[in-house]
Amino acid sequence: MSRGAASAGPVLSRGMLAVLGAQFLSALADNALLFGALALLRAEHLPEWTQPLLQEFFVGAYILLAPFAGPFADALPKGQVMLVANGMKLLGALGILAGANPFAAYGIVGIGAAAYSPAKYGILSELTSPQQLVKANSLMEGSTIAAILAGGIIGGTLADWSVRGALAVVTACYAAAALVNLAIPPLPPAHRLERYSVPALLRDFWAAIRRLNTVPDVRFSVAGTSLFWGAGSTLRFLLIVWVPVALGITNNRTPAYLNAVVAVGIVIGAALAARAVTLEKVARAMPAGLLLGLAVCVLSVTTNLPLALSVLTAVGACGGFFVVPLNALLQARGHESVGAGHAIAVQNLFENLTILIMVGGYTLAMRSGAHVSAVAAAFGGFFAVSVALLWTYRARKVAGRLARAAG
Repeated sequence: MSRGAASAGPVLSRGMLAVLGAQFLSALADNALLFGALALLRAEHLPEWTQPLLQEFFVGAYILLAPFAGPFADALPKGQVMLVANGMKLLGALGILAGANPFAAYGIVGIGAAAYSPAKYGILSELTSPQQLVKANSLMEGSTIAAILAGGIIGGTLADWSVRGALAVVTACYAAAALVNLAIPPLPPAHRLERYSVPALLRDFWAAIRRLNTVPDVRFSVAGTSLFWGAGSTLRFLLIVWVPVALGITNNRTPAYLNAVVAVGIVIGAALAARAVTLEKVARAMPAGLLLGLAVCVLSVTTNLPLALSVLTAVGACGGFFVVPLNALLQARGHESVGAGHAIAVQNLFENLTILIMVGGYTLAMRSGAHVSAVAAAFGGFFAVSVALLWTYRARKVAGRLARAAG
């Protein structure tokens, strides 16, 4: 499908529907697997501080494969890349179900996710026009968050019933996602590689980083999305510990449901962003980032479930409004320069380095005995201050460009 064909057609083409369907099933399995794996760790009586280590193994795969994931996504039809990636996820889930080391097996799922991410986002710029890209991202985020919602509920509920049963459902979802991948129409590769050696790929990746670093919009969007995903991953584990301390609820379901409530909020925020924010006015997303951090601070002193539900809905809505325009900005600028797959792989490197650092900091804080409410307050304040600094940086860059244009 050519760019011209993409521009002329509707956003919800047959190819887009297949991409959204595959993403929904794959992301549902991702999120159900997390709660199933966490329940498995608790059933084996491992310390609470080991739970975030699952995420560290997962993002470690992203970081190690970052130089290769983007070229892989751009050198082959992206539907094929998504199929292979879902196969790796299925292999990791089968490993956990079969009793393999859960951390190593979860790392295999991370390998699949690392390959999957550049393809699933990069294909959007190949199936749609630049004018449709924010809407396409909104649909992708909506599909993802709906999957997070369903996956959290399914994973948490089934884990209370049977950990092995939850893991079996996960493997079935990965298999179904792979089947749906087959309906994605073949698209020409974005950038075929001249050489496939590891040194050549590393040089190619470093060149992409350097090229993207010269684009102010890319630096801005990568910093913003990295903050968001680092915060989101930390919040997920924070809620698991916070629920029994603040609300006195000790089952597997409630933390999963609260994470699902955040997902509902993100769907709302993504839909609002699609209506209110364009690539030219992406700074409109920044106040939502500030409010997200402040809402987490409010959560740190919350002690009843109804208020927690309201606060977490607000957290999600602010997050969706904040991250969707930044993702669209990166895809548009990346597609214009080094290819969307390369750009998203670079984004994944920095996002997952941020996740590694933020989740690692959370793990160290909890292992040292810090109270979870104090950790939540510090986390929310850090996020709000970071967004404020990023907003200031963006405003100065825009003002500088306008001054140079006027001069």
